[in-house]
Amino acid sequence: MKLIIRDAKIIDSKSPFHNKTADILIVDGFIKKIGTSLPNPDKADEVQLDNLHVSQGWFDSSVSFGEPGFEDRETISNGLNVAAKSGFTAIALQPNSFPIIDNQSQVNFVLNKAQGFATQLYPIGALSKESAGKDMAELYDMKKAGAVAFGDYNKSLDNANLLKIALQYVQDFDGLVLAFSQDENIKGNGVANEGIVSTRLGLKGIPNLAEELQIARNLFLLEYTGGKLHIPTISTKKSVQLIKEAKANGLNVTCSVAVHHLVLTDEKLEGFDTRYKVSPPLRTETDRKALLKGIKDGTIDMITSDHNPMDIEHKKMEFDGAKNGTIGLESAFGALMTVLPLETVIDKLTSGKTTFSIEIETINEGSKANITLFNPEPKGIFTKSSILSKSKNSALLGTEINGKVYGIVNQGKLILA
Repeated sequence: MKLIIRDAKIIDSKSPFHNKTADILIVDGFIKKIGTSLPNPDKADEVQLDNLHVSQGWFDSSVSFGEPGFEDRETISNGLNVAAKSGFTAIALQPNSFPIIDNQSQVNFVLNKAQGFATQLYPIGALSKESAGKDMAELYDMKKAGAVAFGDYNKSLDNANLLKIALQYVQDFDGLVLAFSQDENIKGNGVANEGIVSTRLGLKGIPNLAEELQIARNLFLLEYTGGKLHIPTISTKKSVQLIKEAKANGLNVTCSVAVHHLVLTDEKLEGFDTRYKVSPPLRTETDRKALLKGIKDGTIDMITSDHNPMDIEHKKMEFDGAKNGTIGLESAFGALMTVLPLETVIDKLTSGKTTFSIEIETINEGSKANITLFNPEPKGIFTKSSILSKSKNSALLGTEINGKVYGIVNQGKLILA
């Protein structure tokens, strides 16, 4: 592969070329030369696009595809192509397939399925067998097979002792534990954020306390055990405060927030549209602003699409019975650009690699070419025609977006949207 990316503005705070516009020569998957008006005697392919910007390849820390078992929702092959055209060079795959990814053979299965694609797949192994929350899964075997972290997707461990043992056990091999935090007893049969909107609509509420109480418990466990803990998709103002205090006290904790919690609130539930039924639920404007503040002050380490495709049968039904989840890969960048500055967006779409022990490649001569191509300027509306996923359950349909993703260069491949 020989490729020259022409006139690209480089957005990479770790690169000596940060904020400079240059040509980038890529040969056999590595950046060979960065400079202005690079010659092309070997007739390499050239990419020249309107207002082209490039950054380190983006990483999404929470993606569900379905395969194996739920291929009608999404397959690994199509999902990785969607991720590539959405600007992501790497994704962490959640274990919520059928069967659950809770052993070495399941990790091997998804890694084999992901061979040969431009976007790299990093499996998250289930923390407990069948994600049932009772017995610890084969964590070390899954780590050896290629799992980058361990957690039960959108399931909170009621058994505090199991989380304690897991945090202690994984320290022997520098493992990362994920702890989705939502007290199931306080949540009860709730389907929406407990507040003015849920009361007005007659929907059973999930109070902020359900998340915050569990986060507090999990942080106490981390303080006791040591180790590394990641709390995915936080959604409340108090959650941000709790994690900020824990970091100040020296705990090794990271957290993420989902794109939809940064741009939408529970006001969207007025029409009982199940596309807005997600877990944790959409919160209030006060919470949304606190999450944005937490991103800007560094409390929140990364942003995820929390991409979770659902078949139409589980969404086209009454709100109470519908499944949680929204797709989000295609809309992630455009939605974030409506609420955050460009450099913050890029930082939060790349910094999660460190937490998940994924190699970081800066845009510099001699580095592997792991690059996302985009234009931050165009404004528009996210429509169904923009959806590349098999499932169409996007909570961001009809919302304003800024920017356009052109594609990626990774694994010696150029993928353009």
